[in-house]
Amino acid sequence: MKYDLQSSKALLFTILLLFFACTPSRVSRQTGNVIFIHPDGSGASMWGATRLWTVGPDSILHWDRLDAMGLYRSHVLNSTNASSHAGATVHAYGVKVPYDTYGNDPDRPFESASGQAFSILKEAQLQGYATALVNSGHIGEPGTGVFAASWTERNETDPITAQIIHSGVDIILSGGEVLLLPEGVRGWHGEPGIRKDGRNLIEEADTLGYTIVYTREELLALPDSVNRVLGIFAPQHTFHDQPEEMLNASGLPLYEPDAPTLAEMLRKTLDIFSTRNNSFFIVAEEEGSDNFANNNNAIGSLTALQRADQAIGVAVDYIEKNQNTLLVTAADSDAGGLEVMSLRDSSAFERPLHAFSSNGSPVDGRDGTATLPFVSAPDAQGNRLYFGILWATDGDVAGGVLARAHGLNAHLLPINVDNTDIYQIMYTTLFGHRATK
Repeated sequence: MKYDLQSSKALLFTILLLFFACTPSRVSRQTGNVIFIHPDGSGASMWGATRLWTVGPDSILHWDRLDAMGLYRSHVLNSTNASSHAGATVHAYGVKVPYDTYGNDPDRPFESASGQAFSILKEAQLQGYATALVNSGHIGEPGTGVFAASWTERNETDPITAQIIHSGVDIILSGGEVLLLPEGVRGWHGEPGIRKDGRNLIEEADTLGYTIVYTREELLALPDSVNRVLGIFAPQHTFHDQPEEMLNASGLPLYEPDAPTLAEMLRKTLDIFSTRNNSFFIVAEEEGSDNFANNNNAIGSLTALQRADQAIGVAVDYIEKNQNTLLVTAADSDAGGLEVMSLRDSSAFERPLHAFSSNGSPVDGRDGTATLPFVSAPDAQGNRLYFGILWATDGDVAGGVLARAHGLNAHLLPINVDNTDIYQIMYTTLFGHRATK
């Protein structure tokens, strides 16, 4: 009897081993595609204000639908909060770096959490993944650029943009035409280039096999079978990051009307990648939410974050049909320290806000400082609420940033999220294990 029991246990153990080793579906649920969306500068209060303004206090954004959430810790080696370039470097490499760095560490030999001398995007390329960089800002913006380029100074865009164009990334969509053309050479969008090295990176991209498009119409008209795409949708950013008063005086819109939104760029990228057999890694950034907030432009900030939320909705819809995909979203800092100021006095709804709050914080209404207050979308009872936007600073702070995850491996996002954890959850989903040296 003892012998039979032991034999039965041994047989059961063997069957279980064979089951776990030979069931493909178990492997497919562990590795797959990754979409990283970076709504730059968006703290929890900015998301709250965007919810009030766009869908109302009792409704939800696409961002609210995501499976997992954790409080994001943004510190880097020598600062309580990250710069855009340091924060992006942490996301791309999975290690802490100093505040002033763009894909490297000037103080020591630099390698990623997996022991490589390159980013997670390059590692994905070497494993056969399709890759894309999508940004509403210019092509060298670090939220996406750091994944494909490394340099000592963020502002030295000549070498950075050259590295990005020659990185082998399949799809690159952004603004920044002037950064790709030699000084004095006028581009498709009408402004002269500023490159000091004399290189024409648009011509170089053409020789590398990129199909080049300049407008929303041209992008959306591309066949999904296209191989490589370089979209250049503005001379600089696809938005005009100035205070409301300056935009009103110059007659400039918040966003270039002929440029695609982040959601449109992401949707087209997914359509193209859906025709291929290989998995993919997409890094997308809404840069306007950071830049408008750094200019204390409230309507610009909320519009930008609404656009980021629309892109998140595109990713969520894709995951509903393709469950082998992870969406991760996080900012690296809280731009401007935006807060919502409630208005309850009915007479206040009909007159401009004060320029400053009682403690001296600048106050924005819907058209800028000292203008009429914002009006929310209706709540569950049909009521509209009135509010202003307070600003703590015109820089970035280590505020209440929240990281979110959805779809494949979303449960791996910690409740208390170190910024290096963003790299790890993406790495695990792409390669099936945590990065270790």
